[in-house]
Amino acid sequence: MESIKFTAETEVRCSRERVFDYTQNYAQRLRWDTFLKKAVLVEGATVADKGVKAYCVAKNGLGMVTEYVSFNRPVATAIKMTQGPFMFRTFLGSWTFKEVQPDVTRVIFLYSFQLRFPFSLAAGIIQKKLQNNVKQRLADLKAHMER
Repeated sequence: MESIKFTAETEVRCSRERVFDYTQNYAQRLRWDTFLKKAVLVEGATVADKGVKAYCVAKNGLGMVTEYVSFNRPVATAIKMTQGPFMFRTFLGSWTFKEVQPDVTRVIFLYSFQLRFPFSLAAGIIQKKLQNNVKQRLADLKAHMER
């Protein structure tokens, strides 16, 4: 099965550095990320960085361990799933932060994943659900940061 990919983006009236740091701060994560009910760094890590692992649990109960494969403050960060729900064969994500003008940042999420059978039969439904969740997360981030 080929990878399913999609992007979503929003503009936030805030500096790129502030948005990047806030989104990668796991002590603050649940304040804005309404998709999750748990978000912690694991294996003794206290700050996000390349090679660091995180454990996140969605409100639907599905949990995933990810590893940062890229951490380029304040430009971009990327993760890959190292352990997660059986439905995913692979899962990758990246967040890019582009300065549009001083104190305006475009935040772009890119997700790429492969589903295992029989979940691959519902690929369109799963993709749509994930896209809606990502759009809501970005709207929540924007609202929270612009308050």
